[in-house]
Amino acid sequence: MKKVLLIIAILFGVQVSFAQDKGAFQEGEWFKFKMSYSGWLKAGEATLKINEKELNGKKVYHVVGKGKTTGLINTVFKVRDRYESYFDKTTGSPYKFIRKIDEGGHTKDIEIDFNHQEQKATVNNKKYKNIKTIATEQGVQDMVSMYYYLRNSIDISTLRRGDEIKTNMFFDEENYGFKLKYLGKETIKVDINGSEVKVKTLKFRPYVMAGRVFKEEESLTLWVSADKNKIPLKIKADLAIGSLRADLVAFKGLKHSFQIEFDN
Repeated sequence: MKKVLLIIAILFGVQVSFAQDKGAFQEGEWFKFKMSYSGWLKAGEATLKINEKELNGKKVYHVVGKGKTTGLINTVFKVRDRYESYFDKTTGSPYKFIRKIDEGGHTKDIEIDFNHQEQKATVNNKKYKNIKTIATEQGVQDMVSMYYYLRNSIDISTLRRGDEIKTNMFFDEENYGFKLKYLGKETIKVDINGSEVKVKTLKFRPYVMAGRVFKEEESLTLWVSADKNKIPLKIKADLAIGSLRADLVAFKGLKHSFQIEFDN
């Protein structure tokens, strides 16, 4: 689940103003992803849902991401992950991030509070009863809020094939920088809500650290809908052993109509 959300979070890297009148999402939006290993073995599923709430007197969006293993993999390596982000409805800046995971017995229970004026994050590691304050980058996003912030920020008209896009994120106790390359547009077939359709997409290739998990720096390929929603449709990762694929299989509550291609 962590890798899938991380991939989704770095799909977009164009830092432009957060404009509500051009928003790509709304309250009630929900996604479901199915994951498979090496193209055939069912690996798990993940969901993302966004609602409106109040946090310390501020109007915020509250996103909950859940992930779990399924099928054969679940019998040998059980995963139950939950991620939450509270971010400002107007600016998109995150106020609170929660990560509670159990991955084959490896557990984490972390809560992060952001102070953007002082550029600090207070990290509460509840498992070890340890609290740290860490300096952050200006305009920092958490792993989940970044995805929604950049969906509203990306300007498709400015992208050119080969463009390299950079962005920043704070995760657990560290600041991360990401770089991804825009590969152009591509029409692909996807199976959404039980129907196979063709969709115009934007194709990206993020740079990742080669080694224990990924085969090489350019091991990821990502396809995002080329409409006003800018939703992730397919993710493919070449791993050190085998490959991982995540496909969007269901959604509801989109702010804009979902654009599909029809055969002539």
